[in-house]
Amino acid sequence: MSDIASKPSVLFVCVHNAGRSQMAAALLTHLGQGRVEVRSAGSAPADAVNPAVVEAMAEVGIDISAQTPKVLTTGAVQASDVVITMGCGDAVFPGKKYLDWKIEDPAGQGMQAVRPIRDEIESRVRGLLAELAPEGD
Repeated sequence: MSDIASKPSVLFVCVHNAGRSQMAAALLTHLGQGRVEVRSAGSAPADAVNPAVVEAMAEVGIDISAQTPKVLTTGAVQASDVVITMGCGDAVFPGKKYLDWKIEDPAGQGMQAVRPIRDEIESRVRGLLAELAPEGD
């Protein structure tokens, strides 16, 4: 059994925390099965998660209908081992491992456009999970 302190933590950041970062956090939470601590936030959070994003995630059996966009805090960044921006140009803090995933914004798009965005995020999340918390650790 792994030690809680050794559990890697990931923060997904996007300006509105209503689409890409919500999908990434939900996918990593679902696929990681408790092996990774997951957060998401935005520098200017929207009022609600994009409904098309909620629907796209429901299609793959992940319910994010109760999620709400959260404001990005210095504490959340400092508490995370890896900070992943979603191609949104958000602020960064020194001393962290940053990845910038250039992913199309699902805002204002229908399901036909949101599905491939979700699938691209899932592929990247699977790769990240294999790197951070491989099964069997």
